[in-house]
Amino acid sequence: MSQNVPYSKLEKLPPPIEKVETIRILKQENLATAALGELKGIAKLIPNQKMLINAIVIQESKDSSEIENIITSQDELYKALSTQQTHYDSQTKEVIGYRRALNLGYKLIKENGFLSVNNIITIQKELISNNAGIRTTPGTVLKNDQTGEVVYTPPQDKDEIDMLLSNFINAYNNDKPEISPLSNLAVLHYQFESIHPFYDGNGRTGRILNVLYLILNNLIDIPILYLSSYIIRNKSEYYRLLNHTNKTQDWEDWIIYMLKAVEETSLKTIKKITAIKNLLDKTITYVKEQKPKIYKKEFIELLFEQPYSKIDYVVQKLQVERKTASRYLKGLEELKILESQKIGRETIYINVALMKLLKD
Repeated sequence: MSQNVPYSKLEKLPPPIEKVETIRILKQENLATAALGELKGIAKLIPNQKMLINAIVIQESKDSSEIENIITSQDELYKALSTQQTHYDSQTKEVIGYRRALNLGYKLIKENGFLSVNNIITIQKELISNNAGIRTTPGTVLKNDQTGEVVYTPPQDKDEIDMLLSNFINAYNNDKPEISPLSNLAVLHYQFESIHPFYDGNGRTGRILNVLYLILNNLIDIPILYLSSYIIRNKSEYYRLLNHTNKTQDWEDWIIYMLKAVEETSLKTIKKITAIKNLLDKTITYVKEQKPKIYKKEFIELLFEQPYSKIDYVVQKLQVERKTASRYLKGLEELKILESQKIGRETIYINVALMKLLKD
């Protein structure tokens, strides 16, 4: 039976500047900043930003949940989101909860221009679908999934958790931090995960806070950069460096890890956005040539905004009759751009090439 790891007092933010502004950190920061700046510019080339938000948010919802061993497929997600079915597996339900929480957080920062502790509680509540709120009962520990060994004991006292969260949110909303926003992102993510303020959903809530922070600091305009896929590929290193930083207060390797995550994910997202834009342009040209009578730019964009589409979406978007909407969708099915699938009583039309691209 493993012994609990004693709680080492978590220091308030900010950490000493010399710990978080080393030459190695500054070099990696330059690479991450350049990649993120390129991503921000590339994203503006997509005429309908909802295409990116929908496609990339769903991928992030899936990836972030997968870190917590909540596994579902993109197909199941799109089916659940596109139909009126109310019975789907618990894994899909949790991933959909993540998407709702992320969209709620985005709405809150766009409306307010900042985030409050109460906002974080609201986001976590949407994510987890319960009212447990901030931890009040001692006993929470973090264990190794394989061995059951306790690897970290977070703050146990409610007053200390509240104090640390207050300090965290002040640093989060500080628009003139002592260090660059990207290095500060790494510091803030470490601090939130170390506070571990909730009984459940801390990792996913923390990853939502990451992207909201990037938007608040004008590093991206819309929620399209997520680090979850990088963390999945480097999961053991992620947890190792969290624990190492906690034990030693040596920040360098942790910050560099997060900066590399930003750089690599930005470059991958640029490739994906470019591929989506090329496929959109190719589809527009092809439909114009093959089915000029049903070609409408808004219609094609809808199929990229909603890769699993249906008659109701077309009716609403184009303000046409259901019969006309059905003719449009069947016309593109004839061209093999769409593929229909019966789900319950509904017929869903799948943008085949886009779904393949998103899965790749």
